Amino acid sequence: MSQYTATATATGRDGRAFSSDGKLDVELALQKELGGTGDGTNPEQLFAAGYAACFATSLQMVARKKKVDVSGMSVTAEVGLVPNGQGGFQLEVALRTTLPESLPREVGRELIEATHQVCPYSNATRGNIPVELLTE
Repeated sequence: MSQYTATATATGRDGRAFSSDGKLDVELALQKELGGTGDGTNPEQLFAAGYAACFATSLQMVARKKKVDVSGMSVTAEVGLVPNGQGGFQLEVALRTTLPESLPREVGRELIEATHQVCPYSNATRGNIPVELLTE
């Protein structure tokens, strides 16, 4: 049984997306790169924001369990929309994690790899889309 279920409705890339609780209500617009106006957000930006937030929270949880201080860390998700070779598109993701400079590189890499195993977005995308893990 689900501990939490988010519910959102959208009317298309040139429309609106809103959550059932009213906390999210955004105008959507097809990206300029795809021939649209770009005057609103788009599904890829929403996915990037969700994945970055989820991965950052999961990283904090993993670090806390390992007793590692990651204060000041951040995660940037880059979500690309690329042709799939069959007339459609697919996503690709690069996760750029910025960790404290005082953290040894090997420790940071271990944290990121462990986080990728527990993050719900990582678990949902694994085997479906390429996800590159980068440390800055």
